[in-house]
Amino acid sequence: MIKVHAKTLIIRRRDIERLVDMRQALRIAEETFRYHGVGRVQMPPKIYLHLDRFHGDFRAMPAYIDATGSCGIKWVNVHPDNRLHNLPSVMAVIILSSPETGLPLAVMDGTHITNLRTGASGGVAAKYLANRDSSSIGLVGCGVQAKNQLLALKEQFPIKSVSVYDSDKIRSDHFIKNNAIRGVRFEVCASVSGCVRGKDIVVTTTPSRKPIVKAEWISPGTHINAIGADAKGKEELESLLFRKAKIFVDDVVQASHSGEINVPIAKGVMRSSDICATLGEVIAGIKKGRLSRKEITIFDSTGLAIQDMALAGYVYSQLKKGLARKRIRKIDLIN
Repeated sequence: MIKVHAKTLIIRRRDIERLVDMRQALRIAEETFRYHGVGRVQMPPKIYLHLDRFHGDFRAMPAYIDATGSCGIKWVNVHPDNRLHNLPSVMAVIILSSPETGLPLAVMDGTHITNLRTGASGGVAAKYLANRDSSSIGLVGCGVQAKNQLLALKEQFPIKSVSVYDSDKIRSDHFIKNNAIRGVRFEVCASVSGCVRGKDIVVTTTPSRKPIVKAEWISPGTHINAIGADAKGKEELESLLFRKAKIFVDDVVQASHSGEINVPIAKGVMRSSDICATLGEVIAGIKKGRLSRKEITIFDSTGLAIQDMALAGYVYSQLKKGLARKRIRKIDLIN
């Protein structure tokens, strides 16, 4: 349990970056998915504040993890056009509270935690659903999240080649320049088809509202992390794929409302009963994941508030233990 503290910590992004890396995030994400699978969490569905006039939205995401005592809420925006303003598309603030007293233990940057936990969630999904010897990756979309997805996959698989595609070729070139991995071959593809054909793992991280990955392009045995669809009406995968693949989600309610499967369900192409399992159920051994090398598997990631609170709780506990105080010059406190 997180112990009560008489002060509220104000924790900055640069402090968080020193305290947690992708390896730790992967471990925490896997553990938290397991808690979700066995029902040891509280996580109401996201509350959306749609601002169509500004082509964006806000989400309020509360959560509590019984096993760790991590409790709080994240306030996060998604504005895809923010790069025009030299701002991240996703920004967030997290309030971590004491479940015993309600005291705000910390107010912290949530942007880095959001990026890290989303990448880690994709990495954990691939660990359980992709073929273990997967070595070729196709990344559709070359934004911040593509980087985190690649960082997570690099920790899990013997990657030999990475193909990337973005509607803006400059972003593709920039991605490769800044995310090179020793011994891994990178290539920029001129089409989504060229990026995903024959790949062991495909990751989609775009804000698309129409399918951009066709079923005919996906080979038997491929695992897909569908990351981009996180609001009603968004979709990246052709509906036919859901008839050919085994479907796994992070949370059934969220995915049905705002994940990759929201459009196919709304159109009657599939039903919630077609979902094989939540990732947490697979990790906990309650339900089966991949059963053969030739199966196509899809992980529909909507982003779970429990993952945010788990990482926030870890950051806070590291500070409380004093493990990071020597490396951080200043920690602001307020009463």
